[in-house]
Amino acid sequence: MEILDYAFMQRALLAAVLVGITAPAVGIYLVQRRQALMGDGIGHVAMTGVGLGFLLTWSPVWMATLVSVLGAVFMELVRWYAKTRGDIALAMLFYGGMAGGVMFINLAPGGSTTNLSSFLFGSLSTVSESDVTAICLLAAFVMLVTVGLRRQLFAVSQDEEFARVTGLPVRFLNLLTAITAAVTVSVAMRVVGLLLVSALMVVPVAAAQQLTRSFAATFAIAVAIGVSVTIGGTVTSYYQDVPPGATIVLLTIGAFIALTALAAPLARRRARALAAAQPGGDPAECAIPVSRKAGDEVGA
Repeated sequence: MEILDYAFMQRALLAAVLVGITAPAVGIYLVQRRQALMGDGIGHVAMTGVGLGFLLTWSPVWMATLVSVLGAVFMELVRWYAKTRGDIALAMLFYGGMAGGVMFINLAPGGSTTNLSSFLFGSLSTVSESDVTAICLLAAFVMLVTVGLRRQLFAVSQDEEFARVTGLPVRFLNLLTAITAAVTVSVAMRVVGLLLVSALMVVPVAAAQQLTRSFAATFAIAVAIGVSVTIGGTVTSYYQDVPPGATIVLLTIGAFIALTALAAPLARRRARALAAAQPGGDPAECAIPVSRKAGDEVGA
């Protein structure tokens, strides 16, 4: 294939695959915890890390990882201890993160808004070999956590009180989830962009929930959707010269709409089958519990 003849596209496609795997893998826990917008908030904070990376002539990916992890820890501390003013503290953190990123990039030698745009919305040509190395290492950490601790993370995401009674370290697992989300933002920012990465965490999971009931099936389908749209968006961006981040997000939303349309007749068919299996059953009565909404919790 022509697209594979170019080294920058090889790097971009590898990064896209890793983003497509890691973003939904973390997003499934955020959706369960009703924290679907956490990725967006962390993306704002990560901008300060990107700016510091340019200012200190250090890798923006690694600096963004460090700053976003610190921001994620702060967010968890606010969630634990803040009562009435927590939302104000988080708002200042998010907006301060964006402002700090813009300021540091412009103070950096040779800094410009062009550099900033590539991190905000993604860019194929700017994915360097060092970026790919960092993305591979960070993606390995994300998958180690999300797959290796899936039972514990799922239990905490479903019911913190029950998880605490069973002896799980709830606060540690919550903190680990937040840190993993922060690392995922750093993984995805070169391909999708900091302002759009949250969509890739949440929408594939919501799309998968239209068809599945179990956690394992939702996880697998969400990752499959993530990989498909990131590869599709990257290839489309190359041939049509359109922004990769926006293309990937639009494809993800398109997948959600398509699966939602497919789920409705499947739900009605299951309802009729259930009613037929029960003597005297009424299909109309079975339709309500069988159908699902995008925001419903995933079964164990």
